[in-house]
Amino acid sequence: MSERILVINPNSTEACTQGIDEAMAPLRMAGGPQIECMTLKEGPAGVQSQADVERVVQPLARTVAARDNDCSAFVIACFSDPGLHACREATRKPVLGIAESGILTALTLGQRFGVISILKTSIPRHLRYIGQMGMQARFAGDRAVGLGVVELTDEARTLSRMIDAGTELRDKDGADVLVMGCAGMARYRDRLQQAIGVPVVEPTQAAVAMAVGQARLKWAA
Repeated sequence: MSERILVINPNSTEACTQGIDEAMAPLRMAGGPQIECMTLKEGPAGVQSQADVERVVQPLARTVAARDNDCSAFVIACFSDPGLHACREATRKPVLGIAESGILTALTLGQRFGVISILKTSIPRHLRYIGQMGMQARFAGDRAVGLGVVELTDEARTLSRMIDAGTELRDKDGADVLVMGCAGMARYRDRLQQAIGVPVVEPTQAAVAMAVGQARLKWAA
């Protein structure tokens, strides 16, 4: 069986999944694992509240269990890491959440990381998770662009707001590395990093890179 990394977008917005799939291009290589991106049809248009997070936990766990036989690792492509622990109970294969992976990757690229969120209401949820991870000392701040998941397809408006948020995180909050706080932002990483001049972590890329390593090294066996 060839190795396969399954990347699950917990929302039902196909444009978001398409952007995630395109961001996987640098990680697709000859001899490497297949990287499959799928949309959770049962999910909301965007996972934008705690209620949305709770709603997708069981569908995610069922998806992981159903695909356990043909996948080497799983990635939950939502910055709230919904169902992460339930999915880890559903398989012995590696399961990675993009928030956890993105933050851990950022720590290797700078001293203080900042997060660019979609909505202000996302920030308290992110702060809880950063506290749960014990990363407060390395956390610079979290700033929102004021756009929902579906609205992120408006490229000119989204990139402009992301650059504004990233500039404030760098100049006012002291962030020397940025983490994009939504998988729907994937298509903007290169342009944002060029505009801001500090490393920008696209968290699904970070999670898939870790998943490839874990699957190859059989750490979860």
